[in-house]
Amino acid sequence: MASLALERAPAAFLPLAHLRLAPAWGVLAALLLWHQGPTALASRWSLATVALVHVFTLGVLGNAIFGSLLQFLPVVAGVQQRLAERLGAILPAFYNLGVLGLVCGFLHWPALLAPSGLLLALAIGGYSVSGLAGMRFDGRQTWLRIGLAVALSGLLGAALLGLLLVAGLSGLIPVPMAALTDAHAAVGLVGGALLLAGAVGSVVLPMFQGTAFVPDRWLAAWVLGLVGAVAVAVALRVVGANDGWALLLALPVAAFAVAVLVLQARAPHRRNRTLVAFWRLGACALLAVTALSLAATRWPDSRCAMVAGVLGIAVALPALVLGMLLEISAFLTWLDLQSSRVRSRGHRLPGIDSLLPEARKLFLLRWHVLAAIALAFAAAWPGSAAVRFAALALAAAYGLTCLELLGLWQRARRVAVAAPLARVPLVGEPPGAP
Repeated sequence: MASLALERAPAAFLPLAHLRLAPAWGVLAALLLWHQGPTALASRWSLATVALVHVFTLGVLGNAIFGSLLQFLPVVAGVQQRLAERLGAILPAFYNLGVLGLVCGFLHWPALLAPSGLLLALAIGGYSVSGLAGMRFDGRQTWLRIGLAVALSGLLGAALLGLLLVAGLSGLIPVPMAALTDAHAAVGLVGGALLLAGAVGSVVLPMFQGTAFVPDRWLAAWVLGLVGAVAVAVALRVVGANDGWALLLALPVAAFAVAVLVLQARAPHRRNRTLVAFWRLGACALLAVTALSLAATRWPDSRCAMVAGVLGIAVALPALVLGMLLEISAFLTWLDLQSSRVRSRGHRLPGIDSLLPEARKLFLLRWHVLAAIALAFAAAWPGSAAVRFAALALAAAYGLTCLELLGLWQRARRVAVAAPLARVPLVGEPPGAP
């Protein structure tokens, strides 16, 4: 099992700059779904749908991924991200401004597409290059680091493909939009986000969920299989072959989901039940995605493809990252207090579970499960009432998550204030703040 090198952890405000914004983007997704109504789920080629997809993939998933990686890479994988740490709050600002501009460009102001796409590519490139530059292969955690390196390359590749699509949509250059869109999605979601989930999961499952260790040969086989499947699927799609590429992508997705469920079912030391449940929700949704994607190839005129897309983008991948987001946010809060002058004053610190109790995380999970069911129903039968109910459930789930993160910050502040004569930086506060 990987050990935690806490001395390599960055300042808490760096990952929290992303982590705190992830659920806020979920609330924005709910507002957009409410405003657009059934149009947002009518067709994957609707600009309202494209905007909603990017709110989830870049706003929710992207912020959760980059915030988590800022903590995970140095502490667990031994990868120091000097460039990302030096740029501090600049990269999160560039990234989220780019996402906001891109969404606004899809909906109302096309002139924003090109500069926003460039801003996003620069931010994602900054994180990817920073991680890749710090990657060292010294014979330890080899396949974990290979998986992380390939996933970072996948995210960078997806950003470049997205920039190409933006140029095509803006009329700057002619591009095969349909084929390139599928390639962009495959590289970003499977070759980037899912590969990261698998690599991180090889550590998270045994360390935080109490499962058996993931053998290196399993991780190696899955990483190689996924990379090969994405490469061949993208090549088939680009040359115009519409059959077979979806099946290739379904195989590593299903393998990941089955592995998670099997490892959890056979866990010798069960712990963090809410995190386990979030990952179980994500794994079950991924299995449904694979089944529906294959069904869509047989019945192309059905709603299977839309339901699969909603389950994958709005349910499965967010469930995986939200479970970890809650754990990492509580841990960062505790770690920030632990390293402050509260400890030196002899003030007793609360445990991590006291800062964010399991009951509160379980409460949030139930709302996210309700939102998942409502979204799947609305995608299958996109009537006005179903879509609006899904929007309300989504707003409640992510809104309550935002409030819980705010409550976590307030509880930490009360602990800090309770230490007399000690000026303790608030959690997430940049160094040197007055």
